[in-house]
Amino acid sequence: QVQLVESGGGLVQAGGSLRLSCASSGRTYSSYTMGWFRQAPGKEREFVAVISWGGESTNYGDSVKGRFTISRDNAKRTVYLQMNSLKPEDTAVYYCAADPKAFIVGPTTASWYNYWGQGTQVTVSA
Repeated sequence: QVQLVESGGGLVQAGGSLRLSCASSGRTYSSYTMGWFRQAPGKEREFVAVISWGGESTNYGDSVKGRFTISRDNAKRTVYLQMNSLKPEDTAVYYCAADPKAFIVGPTTASWYNYWGQGTQVTVSA
């Protein structure tokens, strides 16, 4: 089992950048697929990015491709989401997710993941 804690959210102007972090505790963190999702008020949870155990495979949601980058440091038990060129429509609560299953094609549905953090708010002003 793994516990996840997100940090790094905040208020930023459009065009700016933020880096989110997701720190984990528990055993065998390096064997977990890690993902990021987001949820805006009144909307469903949306897939943002996913990274494989070793970091060699990634997948991104269409709305963030070319702007966001997911990475992980297994020695620090942390996964990151670098967000550049932020837009007001990126405003949401961002959640870190984990699952011990490996993937061939990056999983984009929330139900695939078994473990979730509490979320961190990102607000992008126009």
